Amino acid sequence: MKLLVNRWVHFILLIALLGAAIFYSFSDVLWRKEMQYLVFDQLNKDHPRPASGQILIVNIDDDSLNKIGQWPWPRTMLADMVNALDDMGARVIAFDGLLAEPDRSSPDLLADNLPPGEGFEGLRASLKELENHDDILAKAIEKSGIFVSAFTFGSYSQNHGKPALKKPILLKKADQERFLKHSPRFDTAAIFLPGLEQAAAGNGSFMASPDHDGVLRHTGLVFSDGEKLYPSLALEALRVGSEYAKENYKIGETPESVRREIDTDYRILLGDYKIPVEENGKIYLHFREFDERGDDYMSAYKLLDPEYRSEALARVKNKYIFIGASAEGLKDLRSTSIEAFQPGVEIHANALEQILQNNYLTRPDEIELAEANYIMIAGLLMIFLAPFIHVITLGLLCAGFIGLAFWGGGWAYVSYGILIDPFYPSLCVFALFMLSVILTYLRVESEKAQVRSAFGLYISQDFMKELTKDPDKLKLGGEIRDLTVLFSDIRSFTTISEGLSPEELIHLMNDFLTPMSDLVMQNRGTIDKYMGDAMMAFWNAPLDVADHERHACIAALGMQDALAPINEEVAKKAHAAGREPVLLQAGIGINTGPCAVGNMGSRQRFAYSTLGDAVNLASRLEGQTKAYGVGILIGEKTQNGVPDFATLELDLLKVKGKTKPVRVFTLLGDKDYAARAGFIEWQKLHNDMIAQYRAAEFGEAEKLAAQALECAGPTWEKLYGLYKTRCAELIKSPPEKGWDGVFEATSK
Repeated sequence: MKLLVNRWVHFILLIALLGAAIFYSFSDVLWRKEMQYLVFDQLNKDHPRPASGQILIVNIDDDSLNKIGQWPWPRTMLADMVNALDDMGARVIAFDGLLAEPDRSSPDLLADNLPPGEGFEGLRASLKELENHDDILAKAIEKSGIFVSAFTFGSYSQNHGKPALKKPILLKKADQERFLKHSPRFDTAAIFLPGLEQAAAGNGSFMASPDHDGVLRHTGLVFSDGEKLYPSLALEALRVGSEYAKENYKIGETPESVRREIDTDYRILLGDYKIPVEENGKIYLHFREFDERGDDYMSAYKLLDPEYRSEALARVKNKYIFIGASAEGLKDLRSTSIEAFQPGVEIHANALEQILQNNYLTRPDEIELAEANYIMIAGLLMIFLAPFIHVITLGLLCAGFIGLAFWGGGWAYVSYGILIDPFYPSLCVFALFMLSVILTYLRVESEKAQVRSAFGLYISQDFMKELTKDPDKLKLGGEIRDLTVLFSDIRSFTTISEGLSPEELIHLMNDFLTPMSDLVMQNRGTIDKYMGDAMMAFWNAPLDVADHERHACIAALGMQDALAPINEEVAKKAHAAGREPVLLQAGIGINTGPCAVGNMGSRQRFAYSTLGDAVNLASRLEGQTKAYGVGILIGEKTQNGVPDFATLELDLLKVKGKTKPVRVFTLLGDKDYAARAGFIEWQKLHNDMIAQYRAAEFGEAEKLAAQALECAGPTWEKLYGLYKTRCAELIKSPPEKGWDGVFEATSK
């Protein structure tokens, strides 16, 4: 019953853990997100997005500062760069930075800063007549028609407020509230100078917020001030640089015409571009490394140096241009999935390039459901298979599920750009495996304790260790197997007990049964039961015992020898009490044959026992020891198992309750005893007597019985007296023809 309860507890605990695992598969607890991000980051490192050749970063690097001068450069210099890029055929010019304050090198500002006095009036007037540098840049921006200005969070400059919205983002009414609420939010923004912003063809945010661990994996394509939605710098660069520059963005539920089986719920639509986004307007960034010294970057000074014009023309033509900075002191560094320090301009370049390539990373809601289903299927398989397979096989199954999860995650990433989390399902499967192993260990220990409790008092310690190492050898419930069964009983126990008090009787039984039990257990036997002065034991169950007949016979011989010290103690106590001692004599019956063995009894109370015809015969043999005057009687199959032991065939006996006769033997000693010259002589006379008796030569048998008694000694008077009596009677009343020598016992 306990075993059944333990298995149910095992099952319930595993199901409870599986239920919790499935429940938490839909949560965003911090530790889970961190582990998830580690896997996604590694996948991005192992499988970076390929380059498209459509992006070029014009870099304000240290070489450019050395050649042109320190930052900030005059706006006229920037105007020259915009004009050069436009002339060279750039598709778009996106400026990753802010020009939020007037150019202090502009002539009108220099004029305002001249000291007062008549000596500077002429210079002041001349400077005032010169064109403002910001105006020059604004004209260059407007003339190009491809310049995208930028804005960002906060108001860290003098120029802040609401950014210009060049093209409205259209939403369905149902989506308006959702995106305004969930998109990255700003209240005020640091923006370009109004003149520059108005001249630009587009205006987008370069805001970027990392995840909780400081790593930037997403970027917003739309931003909200609570009233309107604004595009990102990358999204505006896409619009301005494409043939859809005059179109509005549309955002809303993913159209059925483009929806895949596993897909995000929302899209930003711009002409043929259908960009999958989450409900907050963000996308996962599928990064690649931009080579600062390769084709991805070009030093800004090369745009203005005639020496590099042909190179610049070839590299700029038809490209999406981002102007950014990598010079010391100007760097905007971010930690990303693939680099600890990545220039911020590359964030926007990566976002735009993956849109141009239609190469997205997505984690739709269906993926969480798929992960939960995977946990459920793998978990249920492990739970239901655990009782039937070895722990190593279960471990291999667990490893297989974990391997499949990581392989599937990598395959989905590479083939479809779908972010499947293999870590959490693997962790759940591993946790189920570990809990199952722990519970199995505890249950096995409990089973071993049950075994020790059930059999510890009946079998030897060595046997007990073997059984606890391999409880599978114990088949509860019953089986048929060959056993050697031993019955031992004290003769004339009623007479002995009459002269003893209850306390003395109990003490005597303990003195008798303790060494007898020890001999059984020392010889790998199992004690079945005690029945007053009698004991029943058997061999070859619950564990296999090779040569079990031999073990039983050795135990029986030991029991006969053990009576001597017991009787010495009985005699000593009797003399001390002033009475005549009644010495103990035991009869032992042993038989071998097929028996039913197992847990027997009722549901409320049962015991490990055996029954069968072989058991009954062993009991009958024990009862017949008195009739033959011997200490041990064994059956024929038992004798066949100890052919080298000292045995004598006594009779062809039909015991009470059986219809077929059995050959019975007495056991006298082991193989050393069998090798004695005296025993060999005696055995020959005895066997000749039996042969003559079976041949109906009763006179000759009677003579041989007398000779055998003389050889064996007076202790065998009862046996040979029995045969003398039989022979004399059969001589007087010869048996019928066909007599087989069978003797039928009339008592048990």
